[in-house]
Amino acid sequence: MTLTAPPKERRDAASAKQPDAVPRPSWRHRLSRFDQNASPYAYVAPFFLLFGIVGLFPLIYTVYVAVHEWDLLKGEGDFVGVGNFVEILGDAMFWNSIFNTLSIFLLSAIPQLAVALLVAYLLDRGLRAPTIWRMSVLIPFVVTPVAVAIIFSSIFNEADGLANNLLNLIGIVDQEWKHDTFLSHIAIAVMVNFRWTGYNALILLAAMQAVPRDLYESAAIDGAGPARRFFSITIPTIRPTLIFVIITATIGGLQIFAEPRLFDVSTAGGIGGSDRQFQTTVLFLWELAFFRRNLGEASAVAILLFLLIVGIGVINFLLSRRIATGSAPKADRAARRRARIATDARNTASSAGTATDARTASQEKTR
Repeated sequence: MTLTAPPKERRDAASAKQPDAVPRPSWRHRLSRFDQNASPYAYVAPFFLLFGIVGLFPLIYTVYVAVHEWDLLKGEGDFVGVGNFVEILGDAMFWNSIFNTLSIFLLSAIPQLAVALLVAYLLDRGLRAPTIWRMSVLIPFVVTPVAVAIIFSSIFNEADGLANNLLNLIGIVDQEWKHDTFLSHIAIAVMVNFRWTGYNALILLAAMQAVPRDLYESAAIDGAGPARRFFSITIPTIRPTLIFVIITATIGGLQIFAEPRLFDVSTAGGIGGSDRQFQTTVLFLWELAFFRRNLGEASAVAILLFLLIVGIGVINFLLSRRIATGSAPKADRAARRRARIATDARNTASSAGTATDARTASQEKTR
């Protein structure tokens, strides 16, 4: 005769064998988890939304315009593909603008960054009233580009400008600052340096102040002079900030517009001198778009300038990275050498202590 358990007892035994069921999360818990996972994307979404509207869309639309015949007043024309690029690359005025842009960029960016590094280093040495000095170097940046251009246009006036008057005091005849190609580039570069040197100096100063002072003290104890500490400690340590300053200076220098536009307003349309001797690429683009009303070729110039900026920016990044890391191994080797000496000293002291303890224990055992 087979005995069977009552139904209630069988259900209790089956429930005892099965594991406890996982409780279903409440809607509050699911909402909290969704908020935790999605909130970071919501925080950064406004930036990407604005970038897409004012940055990415205009860039894509510029490419679209560059492959069409596009009149400023009539609007979109026929599709021409790379025809606008071929026309621009075969235009001597375009290459003249590229030469002027690169010349002004080199005459402004290299001295600007060198002086900015020097000014930042001097401000980092602990001058009296540091706030006043920092505000003083930033004042030129606050002045609008139009005001700076008008002031320096008067200074470099060929008839009675301050620059020629100062040269006359030392026996140099008047110079054609607005008609000579090289001199006009120097004058515009001076305008750019006047406005941007202090701004870059403060950015570099903020990076220098984050350098640990222990590194300078250790290097000074080892006999390193100020120049040695600057090139072996400061430059490698502020490398990311230095690369940032170089790239921003490259972008701004290759997009220069206001200074050459207002440097000599006496020329027709202000397109960069009577013989286009200081017409930059952006000025050439502006002439194509609003004087010749050819938005297709102007957009092609914008795309080519964009590629030029990216290429020079990459080159500057690689060069600055190589220069900044070139002096780092020497400092690293010195630091490793000091650490190795300290470790050897500790190991020697530890070994001597262990030998002394062993000798003492042996003597006690002998006694």
